[in-house]
Amino acid sequence: MSILRPPLPALLASLLCGALLAGPPAALAAEVDDGIETARTSRPVAPGVRLDSYDRLERDRWLRVDELVVDLAAPGGVRAEYLGGRGAETLAQAVAHHPAGPGRRVVGAVNGDFFDIRGTGAPLGPGVRGGRLLHSASPGPGGAAVGFAPDGSGRVLRLGLTGSITLPGGAVRTPAGYNAALPPAEGFAVYTADWPGSVLPDIGPAVELRDGRVAVAAPVPILRRPARRDRPAPGTTLLVAAGAAAAELAALRVGEPVTVTAAPLPESGPVPLEAVGGREALVVAGVPQNHDGEPNDTAAPRTAVGLSRDGRSLRLVTVDGRMRASGGLTLTGLGRMMHRLGAHEALNLDGGGSSTLLAALSGATAPTLENTPSDGRPRPVPNGLALTAPVGSGRLTGYRIEAAAGRLFPGLTRALTATGHDPALGPAPGTPSWSAEGAGRIGPDGVLRGSRSGPVTVRAHTDRPGARPAESGPAEGSLALEVLGPLTRIRPTRDRIGLADRTESAGFDLTGYDGQGRATTVEPGDTVLRYDRSRWRVAPDGRGGFTVRALVARATGRLRVSVPATGATVELALGAGLDALPLADLEDAARWMGAGATAAPGEGRPGTGIALTLPAPAPTATAAAPRPIPLPEQARSVSLWVGADGSGARPAVHLTDGDGAGLTLRGPAADWSGWRRITLPLPATAEPPLCLTGLSATRGGGGPSRLLLDTLTAETPPTGAAPTVTLPPDPVVSTPAGVRARPWRFAVSPDGRAPGVGADFVLAGVDGRPGFTHRGVRFVPLDGRRRTLDAGGGLDRMRVLAEALTAAAREPGTGAVAVVQRYAPGVVDRNEAALLTRRLAEFRRATGKRAALFTLDAPRFTAARTEGVPTVTTGRAGRTLIGVDAFAAGEWLSILPGPTPAP
Repeated sequence: MSILRPPLPALLASLLCGALLAGPPAALAAEVDDGIETARTSRPVAPGVRLDSYDRLERDRWLRVDELVVDLAAPGGVRAEYLGGRGAETLAQAVAHHPAGPGRRVVGAVNGDFFDIRGTGAPLGPGVRGGRLLHSASPGPGGAAVGFAPDGSGRVLRLGLTGSITLPGGAVRTPAGYNAALPPAEGFAVYTADWPGSVLPDIGPAVELRDGRVAVAAPVPILRRPARRDRPAPGTTLLVAAGAAAAELAALRVGEPVTVTAAPLPESGPVPLEAVGGREALVVAGVPQNHDGEPNDTAAPRTAVGLSRDGRSLRLVTVDGRMRASGGLTLTGLGRMMHRLGAHEALNLDGGGSSTLLAALSGATAPTLENTPSDGRPRPVPNGLALTAPVGSGRLTGYRIEAAAGRLFPGLTRALTATGHDPALGPAPGTPSWSAEGAGRIGPDGVLRGSRSGPVTVRAHTDRPGARPAESGPAEGSLALEVLGPLTRIRPTRDRIGLADRTESAGFDLTGYDGQGRATTVEPGDTVLRYDRSRWRVAPDGRGGFTVRALVARATGRLRVSVPATGATVELALGAGLDALPLADLEDAARWMGAGATAAPGEGRPGTGIALTLPAPAPTATAAAPRPIPLPEQARSVSLWVGADGSGARPAVHLTDGDGAGLTLRGPAADWSGWRRITLPLPATAEPPLCLTGLSATRGGGGPSRLLLDTLTAETPPTGAAPTVTLPPDPVVSTPAGVRARPWRFAVSPDGRAPGVGADFVLAGVDGRPGFTHRGVRFVPLDGRRRTLDAGGGLDRMRVLAEALTAAAREPGTGAVAVVQRYAPGVVDRNEAALLTRRLAEFRRATGKRAALFTLDAPRFTAARTEGVPTVTTGRAGRTLIGVDAFAAGEWLSILPGPTPAP
């Protein structure tokens, strides 16, 4: 930032430059490398169990982390137990029928072992429940597990298989597999009713044993069939063999005695009471492990388990991935994180779309989903770890109060619910009475109505007749809320809703704003909806929002939402059905450049197409688009014609999102000959705006391959354009007289020239400039030369901001902070932008001082505010004059955009 007139004193400038540009203190260097925490919530789940959820900004990614922190030595008696084992199902389904035992309940869970996802669905590692082996590890480097002793303490260990198969005549063989997902290539394997998969593997000839004798001797192949037929019945054992053992199996006859035993064999120490398999060691004896270069060491969603040195403190952790809000972790990064969290030993569990974490709410009968699975929904998995705790007394001691949001507007409402809980946070019946203190009043139905701006505390309470002296007093819960200023405008979270057909639904919330840009949701009960009810159905979703469904196969329309108490209105565009909107006809195929890509005149469908040729041994061929091709915002899928030669090569479409993150849509193996149209759905986690950047093909077999690609379209609901929204001018926009009335002024000028009116200085640059303080305002330049996730650009900016806000909060002579950045689309991602405004709003609330955000050299001038913080972009076409009073009682800025006239 250059200051052209007048200059600051040299000494002051040098001091400020040293303070802001010397870098973070040495003590903070490690935190810089590891990232910074940007948000955290914490809540008790059960005695001895806590859920922590937090976001982090790392140098190269955003992270969302959820962790169950468990005290295995707590008096409450929390235990970790093997979960599932009856075929693939969601974690919630497994919890619903988990045998927790008399007087116990499940309070949390995570997914468990890696599994044979494209085959049997069975876990690849070992599993133990109640000290009994459920399944052994499949052949290979498996056997890693986390186990828990009868006293509850845990450890990471390796579990092998021991046991015996006693054949007629007394010959004893050691089993090579027990309910293993992948049968061994040599020796005997055993399958029982504890089989944890969905279908049995192709195990070949099998002998059926019952009550220690051969029941069916004729060895017939057991093929994959539905799990209900493949799972051996209780009391029945299937014995199979491979290699030299096959002859001994074939010699067995009906009625001959055959006994089978199997047990887990730990590498050292006692047999665990409960155990679930994993794969890579993340922390060993307090040392995080380096997995650089290993096949699984890529950024992905992760699940991990960590234990303290004494095994009494347990952490079950998920890290979301494959989405803008959380990029996932490598194995090496996950190990570092688990070490930072205090793990002395840690093990990697299955990740990717399997990563799932459930945790109970106070008074809830079952745990609920806490993380965001990368598939957009929980994936069925074969097993997991469940946390169980003693069932409470069921005696009501308190209420958990919930609301769709912790704010509301004067004259509008907020629906509250109260769930009773006992001392162990388990469910307890109760019907509360409601009361409110402060800026609102509440009815017997739990609906709060705002009366005026200010705080309000809501209480749910129930007197307990006959309570013992130690339990005297009412059962009570409270929730603090805030009533904002009067509602000035509303906006839906989605301005267009597109549905593929009548079976689909989509939701939206209605966000309201007061005059300071403070926002919260507006309850459906405070609105009036106008729409064509013969074509659409719009109803409250029970969570403070709305659900939209189409009643006909194809329709377009408008939904008008109004808040009668304030007169605010807004419209949404609606559409049902799908149109194939053109993206590229590839007649310009010669301009799509890449290895193995050539134009194919006359071979397209029709006209010219792109040929992707993979001569052996080339693994891929690529074709980069001459420029990014925008996808319609409501697009559901991308389709293209594929001319295949039967080689099994796999086509793919490459996209980027609004922050430049890559996304690949992979097509099926093209094992057909001739043309076929394929449709590739966009994942639920894909966030627009999306652009198509290229095409590729991956080898399917050993020989050469050639694919022809043509005519790309995007299947999109016909919503039409979003309704136009016009915002009223922000109060900071003023007149020449208003600006001159301020105690002092500064100007923003692209060319560095001062306007023809008195200004203390001119801002004409930002990147690499030092900060300074002038007449009660601390100016904080944020360097925008590096992208948010490019070598820590966002992390460094947030650290500069944090240091400046801390200093400004302590300075009695500083009344305001002005953050200045250049207009640089594509540099600062939306997560960083949201974090910046949130930090400024937190500074304003915590200190009572002012804050503003200035973005220089934008295409045009705009002024708005978020949470009371003015956000101003200055146009590059003229000079903007800004009047300042850092200690004003009301508005502290007056802004005159554009060319400033002479006084």
